[in-house]
Amino acid sequence: MKSQYDNPLDYHSQGRPGKIEVVPTKPTQTKRDLSLAYSPGVAEPCEEIAKNPQDAYKYTAKGNLVGVISNGSAVLGLGDLGALASKPVMEGKGVLFKIFADIDVFDIELDVTDPEEFIKAVKSMEPTFGGINLEDIKAPESFLIEERLKAETNIPLMHDDQHGTAIISAAALLNALEIAKKDIESIRMVINGAGASAIACGKLFVSLGVQRKNILMLDSKGVLRKDRDGLDKHKGYFATTLDFYELTDAIKNADVFVGLSKADVLSIEQVQSMAKNPIVFALANPNPEISYEKAIASRKDIIFATGRSDYPNQVNNVLGFPFIFRGALDVRATAINEEMKLAAVRALAELTKEPVPDVVLIAYNSPDMSFGPDYIIPKPLDPRLITAVAPAVAKAAMESGVASFNITDWDSYKTELRKRMGLDNRFLRTLTMRAKQNPQKVVFGEADRVKILKAANIAKEEGSCIPILLGHRDKIEALIEEHQLNLADCPIIDPTKEPETTAKYAQQYYEKRARKGITLLEANKAMRQRTHFGSMMVETGEADAFISGLSRNYPNTIRPALQIIGKEEGFEKVAGMYIITTKRGPLFFADTTVNINPSTEDLVDIVKLTHRMVTKFQIKPKIAMLSYSNFGSAYVGSNNKIKDAVTFLHKNHPEIIVDGEMQANIALDTDLRQEVFPFCKLGDEDANVFIFPGLSSGNIAYKLVQSLGTSDAIGPVLLGFKKSVHVLQLGSSIREIVNMINIAVVDAQSKKGLF
Repeated sequence: MKSQYDNPLDYHSQGRPGKIEVVPTKPTQTKRDLSLAYSPGVAEPCEEIAKNPQDAYKYTAKGNLVGVISNGSAVLGLGDLGALASKPVMEGKGVLFKIFADIDVFDIELDVTDPEEFIKAVKSMEPTFGGINLEDIKAPESFLIEERLKAETNIPLMHDDQHGTAIISAAALLNALEIAKKDIESIRMVINGAGASAIACGKLFVSLGVQRKNILMLDSKGVLRKDRDGLDKHKGYFATTLDFYELTDAIKNADVFVGLSKADVLSIEQVQSMAKNPIVFALANPNPEISYEKAIASRKDIIFATGRSDYPNQVNNVLGFPFIFRGALDVRATAINEEMKLAAVRALAELTKEPVPDVVLIAYNSPDMSFGPDYIIPKPLDPRLITAVAPAVAKAAMESGVASFNITDWDSYKTELRKRMGLDNRFLRTLTMRAKQNPQKVVFGEADRVKILKAANIAKEEGSCIPILLGHRDKIEALIEEHQLNLADCPIIDPTKEPETTAKYAQQYYEKRARKGITLLEANKAMRQRTHFGSMMVETGEADAFISGLSRNYPNTIRPALQIIGKEEGFEKVAGMYIITTKRGPLFFADTTVNINPSTEDLVDIVKLTHRMVTKFQIKPKIAMLSYSNFGSAYVGSNNKIKDAVTFLHKNHPEIIVDGEMQANIALDTDLRQEVFPFCKLGDEDANVFIFPGLSSGNIAYKLVQSLGTSDAIGPVLLGFKKSVHVLQLGSSIREIVNMINIAVVDAQSKKGLF
């Protein structure tokens, strides 16, 4: 997926260079704090660790720290780029560890090519890490390095290039065989490719029950045969004496094809020569050994998987390594052994057979996703992965004798894992996925601004929207050409140069507002303004969503939408909501932009609108109505209207989890709230929606949080319009505009009843 920057180089360079940073987890504000963090306070944990090395897990970050280590000898598909050039990949791997399993990473790039030097360097770093992920090391050296380090270190270690794909494809294989009604011990398999990943896949398949004699493996020279000179021991393990030499011969009547080679080496005819109900895993990236379209067209009984996210059955390493290391770290495992890998395989296979939660169905825009030929492996955005795979790996480590710490309460452990995922901003990724599944026509009111065009270009290339550009044609076309944007095929509309459409819209606008002081002349004049013209496009159905406000006054953007599109039926107010992305997960602030001094009735509408929108995002709303007092400690002014609103909501909308009035710290501190106010309707739920008593407090709160730099603010998300209209903050970044586009698209999908 294209990043939300102009290009990959901008993504990696703008702002703080790179993708990761180190953030203190303890207070560091005072002299006392610093004396505890370093000298002299640091001496005490040092002495405790010297007496008992296991205390390193108690007093340091070792137990949640993985080293991602490479020498850059096999960087992605780019080859031997060297240690320094591999650093962006290693940082990226660190990002995936963090967002999927809350594991911290130091990336280490070693400028050594000699395996012995590499092994020595990694061994010397063992005290630093709780685990080591080897990455992008070429074969056959990678086999030796991993084998030696596993034997000579006492922390979990895995070369993900070898075992990641093996674990995920093995889980997919188990399920595919079950669907195809084939016995694993009797199948015949072809593996095209003989690199580190292919060798690891073959060995893991053997561990699952595939007979080694039934595997034919090919490299660039053909089938690996016993009579071929120069085979190393790893390729030799799969060498055959059978009379097969080329792929065309090998694949005839084969049950399974696993491709870990290069694009377009498998033909339709070869697939058609396979046995009944063939299983084809074409895993070359970015383009598979045979395209999805050709494979599916070749025969109806095929079960097909690729490494791509845009087709069913994606074999993706991110389904494995974050959760495998999570489980291994949590029991302080001394290794990642075969039992732990097989436990991950079986956990993934079994998870696929469970009912898929709505959050996954909506993220992938699928009305139904159930175990079958098009669903043999879980989706990467499935929130259940961490609680399925990590405990399975941890249990296997304990049962196989490599765990140094035992988990006894598995329910509590799973609860802890779920809480960790508040650190993962899954919300934005899910939002993007939903937008992409059913892109909508979005009209941009300020398309002669470079930021808007760049954001529209990103959204178009990601497939989340169909842009319509409002503004001066010559200027827009010049900017598109200057910045080499892929927007040449998008409609460009200048309202001042569209007399027929402007007249038509003006007549409709006049009919809406004739009894509210608008003359036909004024309506014609208004329709030459982009805010009015864009709103009318949405009202007439010629567009699905309208976005403006980057350089315009907020009221001047929202007022035309109110006049033309109007409020949703059943609501007297519209409201503005900001989404604050935090380590606790997304928090929702309302109203922050529209209602200056809302009445009791207004607050009820704001709660209902916010509750509904947050629910659309597949997040359970837990609403705190904020004030300067708690539950009647000061019933004056705004507190009375909050009390009345809460009373009304409790009586008439018991399905909404809401309470107040309460102070912000009480809303955010569940333990304190339960201790002091056990009657509160939020119970043991963490509040994630905050309703403010007035515009001032709401606006000040979100801007303070945003300005502190620890959280991003997305918005304002407008609530209560009949159709999707959203206003940008003045000076929004490209990333913020793209986020708003995705929100507008999802809002439009919802208003059209598409989910």
